[in-house]
Amino acid sequence: MNAQLRVPAASLGGSVSLGGELTVNRLGFGAMRITGEGVWGPPKNHAGALAVLRRAVELGVNFIDTADSYGPGVSEELIAEALFPYPKDLVIATKGGWNRPAPGQWTHDASPAHLRKAIEGSLKRLRLERIDLYQLHHPDPITPFDDSVGTLAEMRRQGKIRLVGLSNVTREHIERAQKIVPIVSVQNRYSFADREWDSVVDYCQQHGIAFIPWFPLGAGKAPDKALNQIAEVHHTHPFQVALSWLLQRSPVMLPIPGTSSVEHLEENLAAGALRLTADEFRQLQETKR
Repeated sequence: MNAQLRVPAASLGGSVSLGGELTVNRLGFGAMRITGEGVWGPPKNHAGALAVLRRAVELGVNFIDTADSYGPGVSEELIAEALFPYPKDLVIATKGGWNRPAPGQWTHDASPAHLRKAIEGSLKRLRLERIDLYQLHHPDPITPFDDSVGTLAEMRRQGKIRLVGLSNVTREHIERAQKIVPIVSVQNRYSFADREWDSVVDYCQQHGIAFIPWFPLGAGKAPDKALNQIAEVHHTHPFQVALSWLLQRSPVMLPIPGTSSVEHLEENLAAGALRLTADEFRQLQETKR
């Protein structure tokens, strides 16, 4: 293990506030990949999945992101099995708004009835009385967006969820939702290699909303030449450079790299100790993909 991990690694990237109520370290853990192949069913290595979750917390991760559709239900159950009773500072964020009728199939359902049922299911699997952060996984093309968000606001008033976030949304979605309930986080696909949602990152920074990039490493795509060059200078891995770039891209950035390997987990979290120079950051910032 890298010597720098003697310090809680996830804390080295700084922290970010969720709605002024909760503060978490800016390197979290995405728990999608601890399920079976294709995000379906149990993992091939059950003990290994539990070990990854426990090691993440040992290394200072206090923000774990999951969803009821991961498995489905499997990711949430593994989190509870590995970590319950939870450390006091651990924030578990989950999401709802998809159905998983079969492997490889994802169907929209952000209807009020489905979201209420989904929240109750997540509470049971996670062994919680209240979910710290609940996110609408995706706007539903059939259910009116305001109805979906309004349901989360209702469940918040009932004490089932503490904070509300959105995923896979535009700036317009965020602004509409804010009129219904405070939005503390936005989770969109974003990485060094994929900057489609740059404008949403900037909007979130301007309004103090945490931005949670999913696929923060571009789903393992081959690193860019510039990443390789800077990695050589720092004697590190290009993916660590990519995570460091994310952390320096915005103070509200909350990357959640996921893995089913303890070794890769430690490599990812080591990125919090990496500091790019102003010239290196500028070089990467100006790189067009």
